[in-house]
Amino acid sequence: MSKIAHYLQEHLAGEVITSDDVLEHFATDGSILSVRPSVVIYPRNENDVRKTARFTWQLAERGRIIPITARGSGTDRMGAALGSGVILAFPAHMNRIIELNSKNGQVTVDPGINYGKLQQSLITHGQFLPPFPASLEYSTVGGAVANNASGEKTFKYGDTLAYVKGLRVVLANGEVIKTGRLNKHDLNKKLGLATFEGEIYRAVDTLLEEQHKTAETIKRNVTKNTAGYNVQSIKNKDGFDLTPLFVGSQGTLGVITEITLETMPHIPETTLLVGMFEDIQQAHKALIELRALSSPPSAIEMVDKNVLELVSNINPNQLKEVVQQPFPKLILLVEFDDNERQQKRVAKRAARILEKYATGYRAAMTEDEQTQLWKLRQAVTTLITHVDNGLKALPIIEDGIVPLDKYADYLEGVYNMLESHNLVAGVWGHAGDGELHVQPHLDLSQVGGRQMLFKLMEEYYGLVTDLGGSTSASGGDGRLRAPFLKSVYGEEVYTLFQKIKQIFDPYGILNPGVKVNVTLDDIKPLLRHEYSVRWHDHLPRT
Repeated sequence: MSKIAHYLQEHLAGEVITSDDVLEHFATDGSILSVRPSVVIYPRNENDVRKTARFTWQLAERGRIIPITARGSGTDRMGAALGSGVILAFPAHMNRIIELNSKNGQVTVDPGINYGKLQQSLITHGQFLPPFPASLEYSTVGGAVANNASGEKTFKYGDTLAYVKGLRVVLANGEVIKTGRLNKHDLNKKLGLATFEGEIYRAVDTLLEEQHKTAETIKRNVTKNTAGYNVQSIKNKDGFDLTPLFVGSQGTLGVITEITLETMPHIPETTLLVGMFEDIQQAHKALIELRALSSPPSAIEMVDKNVLELVSNINPNQLKEVVQQPFPKLILLVEFDDNERQQKRVAKRAARILEKYATGYRAAMTEDEQTQLWKLRQAVTTLITHVDNGLKALPIIEDGIVPLDKYADYLEGVYNMLESHNLVAGVWGHAGDGELHVQPHLDLSQVGGRQMLFKLMEEYYGLVTDLGGSTSASGGDGRLRAPFLKSVYGEEVYTLFQKIKQIFDPYGILNPGVKVNVTLDDIKPLLRHEYSVRWHDHLPRT
């Protein structure tokens, strides 16, 4: 064990580990990248996090940089859960529900709590967290907040940020702050503090005053966006709040140690309609009208013919009772979760829309019927876990999002790109938000496969940007998408992001190589020569 590890173990309540097998495990996450850490710490409480940050800050003051990376379950597909220095692994100890208020529905939790377990606890109280990601059964709430995660219900209910009421955050120097909405009087108190927190408030307030016009240009014409930093939401007529800045910052501005969330009443009874389409334009017209319903669907999901054919080839019986060949070009799954009377009324309107544009549709009211039809979307799991002669679906060009009026152009552009490179890939996503997931089948062990993936990334994110979209709808930039951030926003906004990072992390301790100051040349040496996920006790979904 190194001197640093010995020192930390002496002062921390949690475990400090440097064994090769542990370091090897934490060298990968859900991405195609690999970075081996030096030390893994299982913090037992916030004080452990504070002491670790203070120690690395003092080393940085003397010219030695040891990065800190906060990590949940390591499901991040963009490499944001990797780091060459200290990994803070939260699920081991910091995994509690601290307080659940049954009257107002608010819940306060540790960052390492499993999202699925929290959701189960909330449902027993008649509540739920709507923006749950597809990985909720094996990911953490801290990871969801760090990425501003979203999922199928986000179309109706909004992303994670909409439910975060406040945070406790350990800053780069070890100070602990609590975020929340501040009025003018409270903000003036923060501005007068003779601490690092005070420095941050003064610097951010000044930066927003000087760059407010630049900050206003950050907003994209999309339903959700986690690219860059959410600078534009810090200050408005309602007050001043750093919470939106930390949510989605992927541990690059501070380490989140406590999260207070608002929840919503849970409605278990739903109605599901499934529409089959042979034409992208017709599917797009249906999508626009479904979105315009007076009572919107709780989810509008999409899978394409490629997904169905690939899954059918792998496991012919998986979808046998659900859909028959020849498979439709596109399938939309439309769910409603209003009260029973409202569900019936709005489902009838949705059915008329599908009758107008789809080649056929099915409706399901019972849980068993819906479980069968949801297999169409969940079959993606089979696709992304399968390996065929070294070829594997890779998470490299997914999670893009475009304005809804550009969704058909987006789909057609993706298909043209795949065809031009003679590549196989299923296409699916949160159609109601204009978001797509695309995982082309490549072999990372081959030089040609590694070269192709960077070519695809440039083409794909160029397409998304040209359509006025964002490279990251819900998964954050991480290491893999960070090099494309400047092309999304331009030089001025990117410089603003760099200044924000500098204010909070002047020594570059907090998860460096994520979000800003990253090029493609920086990540090429980190590329794995094989790709596999390592949590087979759960089924990876996206």
